[in-house]
Amino acid sequence: MVEKRPFLHLLAHLVLILGVLIVAFPVWLAFVASTHEPTAFTSGVIPLLPGSNGVETYATMLGTGMSTSGAPPLGLLLWNSFVMAMLIAVGKIAISILSAFAIVYFRFPLRSLAFWCIFITLMLPVEVRIVPTFKVVADLGLLNSYAGLTVPLIASATATFLFRQVFLTIPDELTEAARIDGAGPMKFFRDILVPLSRTNIAALFVILFIYGWNQYLWPLLVTTDAKFYTVVAAIKRMAEVTDAQPQWNFVMATAVMAMLPPVLVVILMQRLFVKGLVETEK
Repeated sequence: MVEKRPFLHLLAHLVLILGVLIVAFPVWLAFVASTHEPTAFTSGVIPLLPGSNGVETYATMLGTGMSTSGAPPLGLLLWNSFVMAMLIAVGKIAISILSAFAIVYFRFPLRSLAFWCIFITLMLPVEVRIVPTFKVVADLGLLNSYAGLTVPLIASATATFLFRQVFLTIPDELTEAARIDGAGPMKFFRDILVPLSRTNIAALFVILFIYGWNQYLWPLLVTTDAKFYTVVAAIKRMAEVTDAQPQWNFVMATAVMAMLPPVLVVILMQRLFVKGLVETEK
């Protein structure tokens, strides 16, 4: 039995509130900066309250974008990031769940070796193999395309490993019962394994969506056409201008808007996300 102590209860809430304030303060500063003039945060005095230019700043970014840095309207940037994140998340889950299904339920030569070859690729993130990957993408003519943004990032050893562990927890009796009922491999996969893995798929989707949304280096390399800029890479391009001061109000407005979609995904899928991470029994 856990003893309830009012002092410890209050202390725990104070620590949580302090943690939220520490995390939220930079976000608040970014929002405040987006509502002031571009020079407000370079004058030496940092304002802590919103200014009067917020509506104009966000209307400009959503309408015309920043012509001085070649950044298109914010809606196009957000759409490109959304498409990239969705394709990466869905592609990683689809490939990984099928790979784990084959490794666990099919008997073929060198099955364990195949799994460990997949698992070893964890030591080869895109930053390590970025030069040969870029060469392949360029030779295939995939620069400035959604395929070039997503295909090199779709394979996931982590998701394959997690699905493999989930499938190993499913009782063999369930497989035998499905076989007796005449269910083929794909029917067993579609009607039994996928529903049982629903919460795990949801948890992985949240993680992989945020992973795809926050990609910075790869989109920066493979996109030179403003029509395919992602919002994270565009922030860097907006902050680096030649012979001029960065327009920090527009940069911060873009940063604030870039935070909203991942936050919404986490909020909307919070219950399934937490359940998928802690659930151990099927």
